Amino acid sequence: MGEFAVRRRRWGLAAALSLVLLAAGCGNPGGVDGNLTNGWAAIGVPTGFTPAAGTCHLANFSTFGPRASYEEVDCDVKHRTETVFVGTYPSPASAAPTPPADDSAGARAAYAVCDQKTSAYVGGPWRVARLWIGVTQPTRAAWAGGARWFRCEVVESSSVEDDGGLVQRLGSLRNALKERGSSLLLTCYAVQLDAQGKIDTMPAAPCASRHNAEFAGVWNAGKRAYPKTDEQWNDFHDGCRRLIAAYVGVPDDADLQYRAGVISLPAGDDVWALGERGVRCYLWVDTTTLTSSLRGKGKKALPVQYQ
Repeated sequence: MGEFAVRRRRWGLAAALSLVLLAAGCGNPGGVDGNLTNGWAAIGVPTGFTPAAGTCHLANFSTFGPRASYEEVDCDVKHRTETVFVGTYPSPASAAPTPPADDSAGARAAYAVCDQKTSAYVGGPWRVARLWIGVTQPTRAAWAGGARWFRCEVVESSSVEDDGGLVQRLGSLRNALKERGSSLLLTCYAVQLDAQGKIDTMPAAPCASRHNAEFAGVWNAGKRAYPKTDEQWNDFHDGCRRLIAAYVGVPDDADLQYRAGVISLPAGDDVWALGERGVRCYLWVDTTTLTSSLRGKGKKALPVQYQ
């Protein structure tokens, strides 16, 4: 009733004003000088749109965020992305005629900020969980109009194989990794091979159930290029093996390759261009079945077995 009543009152006021104007006729009533604008306040300078942090959104992640498609929803409603932070591009990027390109210093600086802000927002290092981050920037039109913001977006991935996969989740990711036993954390997996003996799928499995792979940590690839050749991939595998050795508590020596295989999962080459250097590392055994975590178990739990 409230909205209907308001409309009725507005219509009544409009009708009353019409009657007054009609009664006045076309003459020049007292106190009116005929200049209809000299009593109006000056119109203020228009301000650009700036998104808000701590908000959830129905739309899929996008590199550019047009105002027309921007819609905030309650995080308790099914959504796809969450804005953890909104920053401003500093100079010299802010002085450029167009938004920063993916391989530019400005884009890498924004990604580095989002990396730190996301970990603080979710309550722990986001790379140890089924999470993916991205940077959304203004459209070219908005940039030309003066917009200089960037949005730090976090997305829940459906699996470790689906980097940036779209999960419609309920609830905010704020402090989600502080929850004991969070289902987002990377743990153990039941690797399945295809007909050629290559990894086909990697579904998650409780560490207390039958599995053959386990997340061991995140290796920093430093200034290395995104791996494409066998030599580059072997370099990444070596980095992950060193991390696996420390995780299990076995020597990092020539026998390490005979204790366990390794799965190295860097982020996509699109975010690699933005400065992402985290490589998720998993130990993998295909000659036995594990029923518990190997963390800190040592040589007896992971013996030399491939020679």
